[in-house]
Amino acid sequence: MTVIIAGAGIGGLTAALMLHERGIRAQVVEQAAEVREVGVGINTLPHSIAELARLGLLERLDEVGLRTRELRYLTRTGQEVWRELRGIHGGHDFPQFSIHRGRLQKLLLDAVIERMGPDAVQTGLRLSGFVQDEAGVSAHFTDSREGTSSRLFRGDVLVCADGIHSVGRRSFYPDEGPPSWDGVVMWRGAVEWPVWEDGQTMVIAGGLSGKLVLYPIAPAKDGRQLMNWVVNIRVADASVSPPPPDSWSRKAPLSKVLPYAKRFHVPGIDIAALVRESGSIFEYPMADRDPLPRWTHGRVTLLGDAAHPMYPVGSNGAAQAILDARSLADLLAQTEHPREALYRYELDRLPKTAEVVRINRIGGPERVIDEVEKRSPAGFDDVNDVLSSDERKAIVKGYAKMAGFNARKHVTAA
Repeated sequence: MTVIIAGAGIGGLTAALMLHERGIRAQVVEQAAEVREVGVGINTLPHSIAELARLGLLERLDEVGLRTRELRYLTRTGQEVWRELRGIHGGHDFPQFSIHRGRLQKLLLDAVIERMGPDAVQTGLRLSGFVQDEAGVSAHFTDSREGTSSRLFRGDVLVCADGIHSVGRRSFYPDEGPPSWDGVVMWRGAVEWPVWEDGQTMVIAGGLSGKLVLYPIAPAKDGRQLMNWVVNIRVADASVSPPPPDSWSRKAPLSKVLPYAKRFHVPGIDIAALVRESGSIFEYPMADRDPLPRWTHGRVTLLGDAAHPMYPVGSNGAAQAILDARSLADLLAQTEHPREALYRYELDRLPKTAEVVRINRIGGPERVIDEVEKRSPAGFDDVNDVLSSDERKAIVKGYAKMAGFNARKHVTAA
């Protein structure tokens, strides 16, 4: 069997590694001329790290990423709403990692080339269409730089892991339109910064309409480490205003972001100074798409953001793509006919990811902050008087259970 994978992102590369481990040939074809270390920080949850560990990548993850120890939810003004231990510290069998997205992608790319050979990933080729027949699928790619030459790849299955603007998705749903935008813009950056707290703590401050996310994404060295930050602000009424361009490389001036950053307070760290020191600030609209009625059409299916783009809430985007890859590889290895395998893959993953998309739209586990700020906008003396411990736990732990990463045992943060 040969599987063609359109897209060398985290989901596509993980799928290639998992297929290779199961004796299935995979050919990855990437639109970009080269796979570069772009982006900033992401979190990868224990259930997805378990899959990467089974691929023998845990040691490499420790070299480039950071094991997250604790997560704290704060109000915009810095009052604590919830805290919990994460990963192994919180009762999971595997860690949670905070890591630079580009470094994680490069780690996966290196593993693919080492195990599958340099030709396993072809770059500079954009999926333009495909044709299916009883024996397989022919995928057509055009040169993404010139647009004149083309390549044809023949396989048993085509997996479209080509992101939120997936060609495969658009071919099946040509009238879907652009991604859904709720008026929130994200500004992101990373900067070398003095170690804050224990150097392993993640903070989310503020609700869905105005939020700060802060966490380190590399091991500390000489008292400093790479600190990732995100500021999310609802800046427009999405019903009347179009979203800004959705390019991860779109830069924003400091003067645009700094006033928003100054809205947030985190004890022990100067957020405004952190943002000022960041060399490049990137702007991106927070967008997703409605869940689809189906992903699989014959020998072609979707994976990752092509299948279920979701708000970056609850640290779940990359994790769900990795879980997609595991399910797809297992079923292709276990099922006699590729079409049946893709059908069963959809039955497994579509309803689960659709629920994550839905819950992320209302804030995911971070909705606990929204609830507290809504009930007590001026602050509080005791958060339990605003929202009880059981109510807060139900929101946070209920999300973990729904998304598939609830811990095997409960550990209380100090």
